[in-house]
Amino acid sequence: MPEARAERERFLAAKKATPEDAAFGNNRASDLLEIAARVLDGEMLAQEGKLAEAASILEEAVVREAKLRYDEPPDWIQPVRHTLGAVLLRAGRAAEAEKVYRADLAVWPDNGWSLTGLRDSLRAQGRAKEAREADARLGKAWADADIRPSVSCYCQAGRIAAHQ
Repeated sequence: MPEARAERERFLAAKKATPEDAAFGNNRASDLLEIAARVLDGEMLAQEGKLAEAASILEEAVVREAKLRYDEPPDWIQPVRHTLGAVLLRAGRAAEAEKVYRADLAVWPDNGWSLTGLRDSLRAQGRAKEAREADARLGKAWADADIRPSVSCYCQAGRIAAHQ
């Protein structure tokens, strides 16, 4: 964490030095950097086991991400909901995680990352039949993939299963 904190300070300095009118794709760079700052803080808090605080900050990032202008590919390429859902699962908040993954699937239908989280959130709630249905969709989503991730966000890999 000391190295992460030092890198965070460097990031914040670079963020502050970015001109307000700088653009990235169809969005202001400052809007993207605000998302990045919250994702960074959320992941750091999660690493420290401060899961409620992490989830709260990641929820702010989701709101900011939703306000971005459309671009293809998206200017913020990694959906924040993947991280938020993983943190919620780790915190034992499976029903909330399910809602997060379903919201992401409404935007990105059959996204394998969110289907992974949806399946896991349903399993954690003891909803085995629905989890199997999500797993079947997941099999189709990853059918031609080189890898099949076991979590919706590698930021929480190896941490979620112990809490389900």
